[in-house]
Amino acid sequence: MNKISRRKLITGGLVATAGASGLVAAGSLARRYGLIPPDHCGVYGPGETMTYAAQRLLTTNSMAREFSRSMISKKPFANETAPPNDDFKRHQAGGFLDWRLSVDGMVAHPASLSLSDLKSLPFRSQITEVVCEEGWSYIAEWIGTPLVDVLNATGLLPQARYIVYFSIDRDWWESIDLADALHPQTLLTWGMNDGDLPVSFGGPLRLRVPRQLGYKSVKYITRITATDSLKGFGKGLGSASPEGGYAWYAGI
Repeated sequence: MNKISRRKLITGGLVATAGASGLVAAGSLARRYGLIPPDHCGVYGPGETMTYAAQRLLTTNSMAREFSRSMISKKPFANETAPPNDDFKRHQAGGFLDWRLSVDGMVAHPASLSLSDLKSLPFRSQITEVVCEEGWSYIAEWIGTPLVDVLNATGLLPQARYIVYFSIDRDWWESIDLADALHPQTLLTWGMNDGDLPVSFGGPLRLRVPRQLGYKSVKYITRITATDSLKGFGKGLGSASPEGGYAWYAGI
């Protein structure tokens, strides 16, 4: 991303307060720096664009808050889910030995990685908060392989702009831009609170994106795809979330 001067940023912010004309100016500024989200159309499009552009200009390298172990939430946690389908239950019965993460799209070396393969790569432990747009939250320790290490190992191509990721539940998928995909806190999570990641929290594999709201941290991940465009996925809005009325970018 090209650097934007403080003067231009302040000017853009002032213009954005000027009503409809400000929305047009802000949209033009966002396009100039390649900061148009895939759900930029429609009634809420200008707002989504300004939110995404402002976050990326101001917080690209920011870190989600990490907590001490004493702050880990006590049971019961929110948002436990049941196994999603029979295919998942077959994997669960086999101890997830056959679980695979496919890495494809704009990578030099497409791969099919087992959980053991992922665990052989560098891993990170972090204590961060899951925050839901519905108002609940909890803090947990998350243990996993940084997504950036998987992308580096498979040779992410320079033209890639987004990472799309899919659950074993075919209707459950999301995407993030490279600012989040390459961020050190974005994890392919296989552990939680010193143990294996429980099925009810996305085990055996969940993509944890702590700088965004909880619905971006999709459970039961089986595939990630690097791409330069999101138009060929679903309705072209970037993920299943905006198709259901939520924002594609859910930064917190």
